[in-house]
This record gives sequence, C-alpha cells and structure tokens, in this order.
Amino acid sequence: MLERSEEMRILFIGDIYGRPGLEMIQDYLPELKKKHRPNVVIVNAENAANGRGINLKIYKELMSQGIHAVTMGNWVWGNRELFEFIDDSNIVRPMNFKNSPGKGYITVNYNGQKLLVINALGRTFMNPNIEDPFTGIKAIIENEKADYSFVDFHAEATSEKVALGYYLDGIANVVVGTHTHVPTADNRVLPNGTLYMTDVGMTGPLNGVIGVSKEIVLDRFLNGFATPNEVAPGTKQLNAVILDLVKKTIERIHIESETV
Repeated sequence: MLERSEEMRILFIGDIYGRPGLEMIQDYLPELKKKHRPNVVIVNAENAANGRGINLKIYKELMSQGIHAVTMGNWVWGNRELFEFIDDSNIVRPMNFKNSPGKGYITVNYNGQKLLVINALGRTFMNPNIEDPFTGIKAIIENEKADYSFVDFHAEATSEKVALGYYLDGIANVVVGTHTHVPTADNRVLPNGTLYMTDVGMTGPLNGVIGVSKEIVLDRFLNGFATPNEVAPGTKQLNAVILDLVKKTIERIHIESETV
C-alpha cells in the first residue's frame, strides 16, 4: 500500500436499487459533494435498472452527474444491453469473471495520482465456480502499483468480507462490502491501515425488503409464490461512506428522503 501526502477523498455510494435509488443520487449528490468535497465519486449500480443490472441510459445519467467509476456485482449481466457498451465505459465488473467482457479494475486519475478501483464477487453462498477473489485482488494491486487502491467486495457472507479485509490489510487502502443492502456499523481502520466496512448498504427504497416490494417477498416466504420482484414504493434512502485515504478516516452516511 503506497503512502502519498496529497489529498485523496472518496465518496462511495452503496448499491443503487431501481429508479428510487437513482432519484436519491440526483437529489442528494450535489449536497454531498459540497459538504464532503470528495476527489473521486464511485457508485455500485448492479441493481440500477429496475433491480437487474444497468443499461446505457442509466450509465450516461450517472456519468453526467460527475461519477468517476461504477462498480457492479452478481447482477452485472442482468441487463443484456451492457454487453454492447461495457468495454468503452468506466464500469468495473467483478474481476473474478475471467472470461467476460469489460474490466475487473480501472484506474481513476486525480491531480497526478492514480486510484485503482477493483470490484470482486464473493464465493460463499453465491458462486463457488468463480476465481479466488483473495489472491486475485492482491495480484492486481501488486502488479498495477497505483498510488491508492479501492476494493468493492460484493459478497453475501460477513465472514468472507471480514477475512478479505484482514487479508488485504496494509495492501489495499480501502476494502468495503456491498450486496446485502443492509449497512453495518463496523466502519474502522484495520491494524495495518486499511479503511474497512463490511457492508455500505443500499440506495433506494427504505420500506421494502432489500429494495423489493415487501408484499411480494412476504407472499414468497409465507406461500411459496415465485412472483417476479418489483421495486418497492415509498420513502427512499441513501447509504454511503466518505473515505479520507490520507487522514485514514471512514465515515458512514445515511439519508432518508423527506418526501415519497
């Protein structure tokens, strides 16, 4: 993990879920930029297109708001349109999909400094057939030799996320988790200096079941009906972290919409 004296502040916004999540970005990103003055803004948008992946229209919408990189997750291929533009985008798909289009990491340049942005998918309770994210991420960081490195680890199991944090402690500047859509309260600095949080949470509906209409999910649990997911209506939320890689601080952000 290289140390630099220049400033490097990152605003990372957790899983954008459907149109409610995109509306929260539009409504609150300018305010967050003004308050926290991030140098780089990264969002996870694997659920942005109605809960399933991302399309070109949404990607352009995000980039027009000054977002530098878009990370993904297990729903990366949920919208087939992505295959048409991923290679010419700042979208970072999971690096452990080895034979897939797109890139598992990108470099964002700010004021002569290089920030390596890596996305990886966990294997526990998810996809055991993908490549090992632990050694894969470490190899990318060691080979690229950027000034700073940021890892979005999209995984189900808390234990796998915590383990990766310790494995990369002192190697990556940041390891934060996504996927469960529920923010954790363990934002901290690990013993060797890595900024860590198990899950940043989601940006989208507040009163659904991790973004989905609660009636649909309850019907599934109670009656076994496989009704297709629908984005939950109502109050919206934004969950994020602001990271200062020089001062070594990580602060949680939670905002709820004042109106539906």
